[in-house]
Amino acid sequence: MSIVKTEQLTKVYGTGATAVTALNHLNIKIESGEFVAVMGPSGCGKSTLLHLLGGLDRPSEGKVLIEDVSIADMSDDRLTELRRRKIGFIFQFFNLIPVLSAVENAALPVTLDGIKPADAKAKAAEWLERFGLGDRLTHRPDQLSGGQQQRVAIARALVADPAIILADEPTGNLDTRSGDEIANLLQDVSRQYGRTVIMVTHDPRIAAYSDRIIFLKDGKVVDETPLASRDGQNDQTSIANKVRELGG
Repeated sequence: MSIVKTEQLTKVYGTGATAVTALNHLNIKIESGEFVAVMGPSGCGKSTLLHLLGGLDRPSEGKVLIEDVSIADMSDDRLTELRRRKIGFIFQFFNLIPVLSAVENAALPVTLDGIKPADAKAKAAEWLERFGLGDRLTHRPDQLSGGQQQRVAIARALVADPAIILADEPTGNLDTRSGDEIANLLQDVSRQYGRTVIMVTHDPRIAAYSDRIIFLKDGKVVDETPLASRDGQNDQTSIANKVRELGG
């Protein structure tokens, strides 16, 4: 059973002559524990796809299925519960709360879900320690580097033990070294911790860490490429060539 599946997924913004089709009858399947990168030119529908998979937006037509359950017709309350417990989100600009410490930021999802603050912090601290931030638990975001802030954001995404991680350009605001560290960490999240990771990226170097790349153009899947040597130079070159072909 695919953990994530779309059936004829379509998203249209606007109406009439001004209508824009962001996704056009898209069909994809993603398996449990798989690390998938989504690439393509600007405006091809990458972020729209991620928003629909995460229940942040609703499709115009078609379905998103999470563990074979359609989320399109869920109530707002059920969608909120799904996002809180089944899906973790990682963003380009970290989205940490400036006045909270690293451990308080990472604990936020389970704190909001009603877990006692002390238990929530203990759970968050476990993830932060796994990610090499055991000595930064009480630091605020402005006391952390960009790479460290993104590690906090990944811990926050994992603290509720979701099955699926959605990452929107997670290395886009980082330097090359920090970007590679985060990509390697996401690979570990998939391989070591068994989470399904779906990542939008424009960077062939970062995409090369994934198991498979889905290429979009004009709201459609135009190619799917399994990777043999996730962070190998050959993969990076072939990915870059494919992006150029698509006009990215």
